[in-house]
Amino acid sequence: MSAPTPAPSETTSLPPPARGTSTAVWVVVLIVVAAAVGGAGFYAGYEYRGSPAASPSTAANNTLSILGAGTLVDTFPMVANALVNETPGVTAPAAAQTYEGSLDITTAITSTGAKADVAALADFRLIPQLLQPTYASYEVVFAQTQEVLIYNASLPAFHGVNASNWGWKLVQDVKTPGNAPFGVWNASTDPNGYNEIFSMMLQGQFQNGSTSAVYNQLYSGAPGSYATPNPSYTKIEHESQAATLMNTGVLSAVITYKAVAIQNHLSYVLLNSTVGLGANTSFALTAYSKLSTQIIGSAGTLVSVVPAPILFAATVPSNAPNAALGALFLHLLLSPQGSAILAEDDAWTPIFPGWSPTPSAVPGLLQPDVTSLPAWAAPFIP
Repeated sequence: MSAPTPAPSETTSLPPPARGTSTAVWVVVLIVVAAAVGGAGFYAGYEYRGSPAASPSTAANNTLSILGAGTLVDTFPMVANALVNETPGVTAPAAAQTYEGSLDITTAITSTGAKADVAALADFRLIPQLLQPTYASYEVVFAQTQEVLIYNASLPAFHGVNASNWGWKLVQDVKTPGNAPFGVWNASTDPNGYNEIFSMMLQGQFQNGSTSAVYNQLYSGAPGSYATPNPSYTKIEHESQAATLMNTGVLSAVITYKAVAIQNHLSYVLLNSTVGLGANTSFALTAYSKLSTQIIGSAGTLVSVVPAPILFAATVPSNAPNAALGALFLHLLLSPQGSAILAEDDAWTPIFPGWSPTPSAVPGLLQPDVTSLPAWAAPFIP
């Protein structure tokens, strides 16, 4: 079969904005979050938080710096701490680690000169598409996960919720007066924003034979076009805050990655593997190839995105202050010890050896840790 082509294609103009293992001394640029001008702004209907950016100050030390997808906020610090414990002189303070939307991260690296020793993203297509060859020379795919529905189990609307009926239960929930809204993520800055859209479309197909059956209850815009969350039932938030937002009752449900639910002990429904973008069978890949949505690209125009199995990937950016230290972190991440951290409580499915579209391009330290992408995944990389 022919797998979908992942490369974004510029299509039309932007909709109008809505209101509102060496222990040498290394050089590190600490990563900070740059606030949007005037604070958080609203862009094309989405709340936008400024991307991470490089600090103008540098310090001569051996600090590991990380730019990571928001979902990694619990996992990567554990790997970093393991590296610190095993490597004298290395530090990995929270101040040098930023976890945010993956597309925010690529923009920070390409547009604002952000520097980090490791960049880890929630969609394995983004490093080849947006960072290579100028800002990175390789990637390694290190973990797989899938979407789940995290929900407030005390709400009557969710009684009896399961993988077959969660779409209708979610709609019932948000339409119940007094219930908190459904949390959605900015699809233009966070891959989980478009992944949740695809899960709704797929669930609608399987439940009702219609891509729109669930999706159109929560978004406007025909499937395949730019999706605008329905403000009556949804609230745009940052995925890295999903657990806090659920625990405090700000949201009644979210669609996010399995690791978030497990690591934060939240009630969840594991979606059908195809619906949750965790499958790579010919059936799933065919289903994915028929869907798309649009997001705001870095040039300010709309680009088309198609579904793909959820694979997390990492690289050492070309401008990394401590490239050798970044490679050492990836070496640990891809080791049995790193795999054990990822697999704790079944939060992630570690991939070892890691997959790379270009194994020959990885540093010598990582050569034993990687192999080529499997045949089904290779067509997703341009």
